[in-house]
Amino acid sequence: MASTIKDVAKMADVSISTVSRVINDSKPVSPEARRRVLHAIDVLDYKPNEVARSLVTKKSNLIGVIVEDIGSNFISQILRGVEEIGRMYKYDILLSSSYGDVESEMKFANLLAQKQVEGIIVISNLHNPKLEYKLEESKIPYVIISNFYEIERFSTEIDYEKASYEMVKLLIEKGHKNIASLAIRRDYDRTFEKKKIEGYNRAMEEAGLKKVNLLVEGLEASDIEDEKENILDTVKRENITAFFTSYDTIAIHLMNMLLDNGYKTPDDISVTGFGGSYISDIYRPKLTTVKVPYYDIGAVSIRKILKKIDKKESDLSENLVLPSQILERESVKELK
Repeated sequence: MASTIKDVAKMADVSISTVSRVINDSKPVSPEARRRVLHAIDVLDYKPNEVARSLVTKKSNLIGVIVEDIGSNFISQILRGVEEIGRMYKYDILLSSSYGDVESEMKFANLLAQKQVEGIIVISNLHNPKLEYKLEESKIPYVIISNFYEIERFSTEIDYEKASYEMVKLLIEKGHKNIASLAIRRDYDRTFEKKKIEGYNRAMEEAGLKKVNLLVEGLEASDIEDEKENILDTVKRENITAFFTSYDTIAIHLMNMLLDNGYKTPDDISVTGFGGSYISDIYRPKLTTVKVPYYDIGAVSIRKILKKIDKKESDLSENLVLPSQILERESVKELK
């Protein structure tokens, strides 16, 4: 049978409240009494009830994390940053995956609140206003991280417009003049897709080049296939030599579709991605892309929450912009 706090108090010849003070380091205890209590805890292998302890100290040292899909590459990178920084500050992570279900996100938010977590981080590309309202109502410090939707409250992100502008400028410097953009249509005005295309448009306008904006419904190969005829017609009509795409996944599905229809990357058409996911480095040709610092986004986000918990920050309203990087690889051809 597991030892209890009463067993510790009896062996150390002190009161239960003295044992509690030693465990929680809440009030002064004489060195001799502390020594006896710690010795008793060690001999009896006593494990404090962490839930009860958190109710007393108001500290659970737990951060709740709700993710859309643990298998997503960008989520796993962010999660690594969250977990490693949390561990540095002696916080454990309670992880739940909604697998794209908004009601599951609501259920997990309730569960995490019951577990006395001190902060909540949501890493998801779902649009769930009910979840934001629920988190606001709970008074628990929280951060929502998305690489698709713009977040109105605190967020850590890159300058999507600037990064896209610089990528298109690179294509222009490589001699490309007929450049098309390919982004996601869904909720366009509320997402980073709008900023990415604004960057593309600005670079094309400055160079006096014609803008060719194409849209697909999502990230799947089937979404590219659904727009295949329009994409191929545009390639022929506008003599497209390069595509600026808004995600690595879109870029790779596009390269596959183009190859199936007689266009090889980069010999016939150059393609760029966005994100810097691991697949961009192992696919052939290796993808020229914008590297988003997802690990740093996770690390900065949990640090912001920990500062809020320690009352070193008054709110979570300021957006933080991190630097991005263009990774030049094999999917872009320089035109002579």
